[in-house]
Amino acid sequence: LKPTLRFSVTGPGHPVTAIVGEAIVLPCHLSPRMSAENMEVRWFRSEFLSFVHLYQHGKDQYGNQMPDYRGRTELLKAGITDGNVSLQILNIRHSDEGQYNCFVQDGSVYEEAPLELKIAALGSNPLISVESHQDGGIRVVCRSAGWYPEPKVLWRDHSGQELPSLSEAKSLGDSDLFETENSIIIKERSNQNLSCWIRNTVLNQEKESTVYVADFFFPRVNPWMVALSVILPVLFGFIGFTVYLCKIKGKRHRGKFTLPQRSDSLSPVNVTLDPDTAHPWLVLSEDRKRVRWGDTQQDLPDNPERFDYWPCVLGYEGFSSGRHCWEVEVGDGGGWAVGVARESVGRKGEISHSPEGGIWAVERLDQFQALTSPATPLPLSRVPSRIRVCLDCDRGQVTFIDAGDEAPIFTFPPGSVPGERIRPWFWVWAGSRWVYRVGAPLGEETQTVHAKYHTVGVVLWAELQGKEQLGSRRNTGGPEAGETLASSGCSGAGKLID
Repeated sequence: LKPTLRFSVTGPGHPVTAIVGEAIVLPCHLSPRMSAENMEVRWFRSEFLSFVHLYQHGKDQYGNQMPDYRGRTELLKAGITDGNVSLQILNIRHSDEGQYNCFVQDGSVYEEAPLELKIAALGSNPLISVESHQDGGIRVVCRSAGWYPEPKVLWRDHSGQELPSLSEAKSLGDSDLFETENSIIIKERSNQNLSCWIRNTVLNQEKESTVYVADFFFPRVNPWMVALSVILPVLFGFIGFTVYLCKIKGKRHRGKFTLPQRSDSLSPVNVTLDPDTAHPWLVLSEDRKRVRWGDTQQDLPDNPERFDYWPCVLGYEGFSSGRHCWEVEVGDGGGWAVGVARESVGRKGEISHSPEGGIWAVERLDQFQALTSPATPLPLSRVPSRIRVCLDCDRGQVTFIDAGDEAPIFTFPPGSVPGERIRPWFWVWAGSRWVYRVGAPLGEETQTVHAKYHTVGVVLWAELQGKEQLGSRRNTGGPEAGETLASSGCSGAGKLID
């Protein structure tokens, strides 16, 4: 008989780290080098008989293999004649984490070596959204998924200084990987970059996203309201003087909407909907400022610019530089989406309503959501009836604001929108009816439109060349009672366009 040689079994001597979904090799070899072809090689965890993988009598044995490892293990036999008995595990799961034992037996001689396997997963890029006004500031939320183990989340300001979180929620998702949601309230009223930083402590790797928070997002106290609260007790007895002030104020809001003093920096744009892009189910008015879902599909030329699958239409004007802002009144019902699309957005067949498809928008259908990939639910207390879309071409950013109360809805962060020509984009579902009017006259005609069409959309366009104009409109507060929508558009929306 051939004498049995003494040997030892050696592992890596340190934990081995594997990535979820990938393959990993658990190293193990004999010392001194010798062939293990006729030996028993058993990889197991806590119980010897219930094995991860078993090589015996010159072949793999699967009789009592642990169910979780079936079809996922392979003993690497290329080096088995040199004593290499390493095990490969495929499609790593987070449940694979823990202690393993490499056991080798030759006749009556056996040895084993322990090995620790750590599992990690690097999640998605953080998605930052500006949610709402809260406690005198704005609430910003950072979301990400697909992490293992539980990640560390930090907020940092433009200088890299760590900021305290308001709340943090982490949970295991359907794939048994961690999902995280972390919020913060910022109150600094100055333009700044805010970063969400998520780190995997096992891999020592992190992912970071940054959003630019402009000054106009922050809630403002109307200076007229502050002054009124101070002087009202003093002026209470002077009824005549109070009436005089009210008349002056009424004249300011009655009849015309005027530009701010620096009107030369604003470029009003008479926007129309592009009929060459409108889906055959969408009916545009003669002035191309109104659109509704038709009763029948129209027989229109199938030109390359026309949407033929989704009921969409683009604005005729496009933008490649500067800052632009407009408002859309979407009403209280129906299905719709409002946003922007790149000039090269697909027109034929089914397209993705997401940044990957060249569309940046918010949508109301079964729920109110931002059309990210995947979609981001927007848990607002109410769905806005009037939405302001602010496009910054130079920064590649688009922001949606509730024009009714100035509350932020959602922001696609800087760099999201590519540096190509961008056009307004609208999607109208069956049963919805919108009317787009650009520069509608004030007074009775506007009120008549509201009475005739149950859901009215008023679109006001202005090109914003600087931050001061945007800020000047915000500081005046919201529209007074009786003030028409036409005078409560974007900052300095310009004179009325006939």
